[in-house]
Amino acid sequence: MFTGIITDVGRIAALEQQGDLRARIETAYDTSGIDIGASIASDGVCLTVIDLGPNWYDVQISAETVSKTNIGAWAVGSRVNLERALRVGDELGGHIVSGHVDGVAEVIAVTPEGDSTRIILRAPDALARFIAAKGSVALNGTSLTVNDVAGTEFGINVIPHTQAETTWGGVTVGDRVNLEIDTLARYVARLAEVA
Repeated sequence: MFTGIITDVGRIAALEQQGDLRARIETAYDTSGIDIGASIASDGVCLTVIDLGPNWYDVQISAETVSKTNIGAWAVGSRVNLERALRVGDELGGHIVSGHVDGVAEVIAVTPEGDSTRIILRAPDALARFIAAKGSVALNGTSLTVNDVAGTEFGINVIPHTQAETTWGGVTVGDRVNLEIDTLARYVARLAEVA
């Protein structure tokens, strides 16, 4: 379980196909405090640490995960948003995020708006109904508030702090971002189906 509050921006140091994809992620985290088997959200995808060393950890990524996320676009040098798993007693600053990506949204517009940046994204048809104005979404692991929705398109604003502390400062039109819909929206929709 995560909150969508990014606490580090890592860098892909190595990628190797070994049956599954193995990635080495460089991090500023103190890896002496990370256990093998720990979960770390990497661009919003909950991944399991299988090896680690000073300033890096390795994860193994199944073909299923690669096919449902933007991980297939990772390359050596790519920057990724990182968040360690929530611990009992931690501040819940964002919203409940599972790290189970629902699909990939596409950035279709990026425009300055005051000091912030307005970003318009297109969600997959099957997920658009779960996105609501003033609701929450996790995009590349970042908890963000939806400003407005029009069909499959939705808008967010990213403040300067978020741009500086995450990968959102480098977003461009055409980027594909991992989308996790709000857990509450998922359950409300399910309840409406069976009611």
